Amino acid sequence: MALTQQRKQELISNFQVHETDTGSADVQVAMLTDRINRLSEHLQANKKDHSSRRGLLKMIGQRKRLLSYIQEGSREKYQALIARLGIRG
Repeated sequence: MALTQQRKQELISNFQVHETDTGSADVQVAMLTDRINRLSEHLQANKKDHSSRRGLLKMIGQRKRLLSYIQEGSREKYQALIARLGIRG
């Protein structure tokens, strides 16, 4: 379920704020969104995997907190990020 190194590099290069950025809130939200999407697909096929469901809920909560942080800083940046990721805010 973990992100491959190649996929992680793609996400970092697409969402980084500056040249050496690897851990900004934008990058973290992008990585969490990718993991959430992959885990959601897994749970559709494995409905009784309750431990993975709990992990999914924790990831969703973490993403929600990061998005709140981004929104406090800049509403426009928040809107642009959720539009790029295709999530609702």
